[in-house]
Amino acid sequence: MLKRLQPLLPYLARYKKRYVVGLAALVITQLVGVTIPLLVKDAIDGLSHNVTRERLLFFAALLLGVALTKAVFQYAMRWILIGISRDVEYDLRNDLFRHLMRLEPRYYTENRTGDLMSKMTNDLSAVRNMVGPGIMYSANTLVMGVATIALMIHIDPRLTLLCLLPLPIASLTVKFFGQRIHEQFEKVQALHSELMERVRESLSGVRVVRAFCQEEAEAASFDNMNQRYVGSNRQLIWIQSFLWPALALLFAISFLLIMVSGGRAVLRGQISIGSFTAFNIYLMYLIWPIIALGWVTNIVQRGLASLGRLWTIFRAEPQIDDRAARPDALSNIRGEIEFRHLSFSYNGKPVLNDINLHIPAGRTVAIVGATGSGKTTLVSLIPRLYDSPPGTILIDGVPIQQIPLSTLRQQIGFVSQEPFLFSETVRGNIKFGVPEAGDTEVVRAAEISNILSEIEGFPKGFETMVGERGLTLSGGQKQRITISRAILRDPRILILDDALSSVDTGTEERILNQLTGVLAGRTTLLISHRISTIRNADEIVVVDQGRIVEKGTHEQLLARQGYYAELYNKQLIEEALEKEA
Repeated sequence: MLKRLQPLLPYLARYKKRYVVGLAALVITQLVGVTIPLLVKDAIDGLSHNVTRERLLFFAALLLGVALTKAVFQYAMRWILIGISRDVEYDLRNDLFRHLMRLEPRYYTENRTGDLMSKMTNDLSAVRNMVGPGIMYSANTLVMGVATIALMIHIDPRLTLLCLLPLPIASLTVKFFGQRIHEQFEKVQALHSELMERVRESLSGVRVVRAFCQEEAEAASFDNMNQRYVGSNRQLIWIQSFLWPALALLFAISFLLIMVSGGRAVLRGQISIGSFTAFNIYLMYLIWPIIALGWVTNIVQRGLASLGRLWTIFRAEPQIDDRAARPDALSNIRGEIEFRHLSFSYNGKPVLNDINLHIPAGRTVAIVGATGSGKTTLVSLIPRLYDSPPGTILIDGVPIQQIPLSTLRQQIGFVSQEPFLFSETVRGNIKFGVPEAGDTEVVRAAEISNILSEIEGFPKGFETMVGERGLTLSGGQKQRITISRAILRDPRILILDDALSSVDTGTEERILNQLTGVLAGRTTLLISHRISTIRNADEIVVVDQGRIVEKGTHEQLLARQGYYAELYNKQLIEEALEKEA
């Protein structure tokens, strides 16, 4: 078990001083508590010979004093040890979140969000219970058990041996059921993760569900998963339900043996009534360690199962990091980009093949091509959202792997083809990444992306909540807000990945006119399916099946009568048909 606890030890070590104090309070609590039966023994034996009011008051006051002392240290014990478990949970949650933020997009395509959410909630709570109540009651059981048995031996060794006879059976029972609890709890947590993922998907896609009238089908599917989850929990309850009664039965057998054997000893005068009473109280004290043995086993096995699940996240090392970075590699990025014989595969499938392209700083380059030709992958490699082979992409002549990630990404404004907005205000979404930006700068960024008038028309203007993933906004509004967010960063490199696909041609023209001043002196990469978006770029690059097949200005590419000219003529026909319709 210590090997499985190994990952948690650094977190526990942070609070070792508090653990020492808490465990000291625990030991004092139990040592004070086990003196109560001895006081009862002395009181019964003493009062049976000479009963006076003063002696009664003396023993009553003594018992009250012991009980109060125990209560004070018990409070301190729980406050400290349970408090540490909350601190460990806090540290773990923060470290898990930071680690998740470091992992590249590939990790999130291979792991379900619902599973990660379940680990960050249910599994983290199970680990906290193991660190707090689990450790506290384990130590409590050990101290109370040892002290109680020692005092029982002091009163009568023979009776003690008799009542401990069922303990080996109890140990085997705990081991047998503990392993099964561990295995079943892992199944329960896995099913909970599936349930969480199903809820997340259904709620995120609720519009699609309604549009296709699949409410009943989704509810039936959820009901099926819910039944499996409840069934697995019932199986766990069934196993746990055997453990506790089994331990209670073993205790009852011990109590029966003591009543028969101890009663005879009293009748024969081999043991006093006070000693027999104290022995029975100590036997009652053993109820908790025996029952707690099963309960603590349950908590620890749940915690170890959850700890193993959590550590699957920590074991996922980020593939994109600063291992090859040089802090002094590039302090001020100008924006020159060069691709040298770049080939890239995703999950074993070739996406880009021998890309060679030089983009001088301050130039606007458009990238066009059919869906799936590799355009988005190409621009995603620049901020290292995916990692390219070393030396194949350079910024200002420096391989991007040598540039610290923070330096590289702070100088890149990226607007993806699928705009993402947080459940925040409009202002908060625009200022994301530049929290210190003033109101004037925010308004200017919104004006450039042609969204200012619409924001001012919202009920609360810039303070309007956009809803989860921008649910309350149209596709075009979301795209323009994300453009505002990128502009506000004032990056040296601006990447617009089909960022105007959801706006009409009139709005697109106004945005491009506003962007003219912003793009000046800034390296810009435009990806678009519309020729109108890219025709004024300094250079147009045509990509087909992961290769660059054409390069040049709009006029040069039309004159070649190649792939670009074919795409242009096709769009002219489509626009003419739309006008006639």
